[in-house]
Amino acid sequence: MPENTASPESTAVPAARRTLRLGVAGPVGTGKSSLIATLCRELSGELAMAVVTNDIYTDEDARFLRSAGVLPEERIRAVETGACPHTAIRDDITANLDAVEDMEEDFAPLDLVLVESGGDNLTATFSPALIDAQIFCLDVAGGGDVARKGGPGIGRADLLIVNKSDLAPYVGVDVDRMVADAERARDGRPVLALSRTDEPSVKALCDWVRGVIGAHRSGEHTPQDPGPMAPHSHGPEDEGGHGHGHGHGHGH
Repeated sequence: MPENTASPESTAVPAARRTLRLGVAGPVGTGKSSLIATLCRELSGELAMAVVTNDIYTDEDARFLRSAGVLPEERIRAVETGACPHTAIRDDITANLDAVEDMEEDFAPLDLVLVESGGDNLTATFSPALIDAQIFCLDVAGGGDVARKGGPGIGRADLLIVNKSDLAPYVGVDVDRMVADAERARDGRPVLALSRTDEPSVKALCDWVRGVIGAHRSGEHTPQDPGPMAPHSHGPEDEGGHGHGHGHGHGH
């Protein structure tokens, strides 16, 4: 047999199959785990996928996804951050980066690794050293004015989700107005009103993910850093477009 003289570089995973690392952040209770479960159900038949979840002291989000049967259990791993969720996805990403790289090694080649942040507040964004693209998740039950309040995730994440849109009539929220407020805050970046029971919105989410994977594989997608603070409004006096570049504390 001829000697294998291939260099390590030539035996690496081709760029066309380079894993997209997609982060999902947002406040507590906005439906991040449900969103990830929906993506796994819809896309696992066509994409090789894995999930890394974050909780402070438990693996509850990972257990939820495993019990839902959205992926083989071994493809869902939990990181227990032990501290501020924001820190583990932005400031000291070691535990998450190790988990993602282990997944990519154990199940190579992967198309998509989803990284779910622990529930934080409006300041939480991922480091571009950890993920390639990020979704920021709000929900209608959090109030129709949340999108107007701004912040780095709302303003500059690759996609903003207004989740649980089917609940809007029960919490007195005008979804169209909330989406319009979000679009104004995002300077043309995409906003999607989503309900897991609404097939067109689920399809739109899946199509967006497919598009980002395609751009990532072709080298057309560049990871962006949404932080540390996006322009935001403090109230009616700022409606003329006045923004502020200062930041606020985490508020834990």
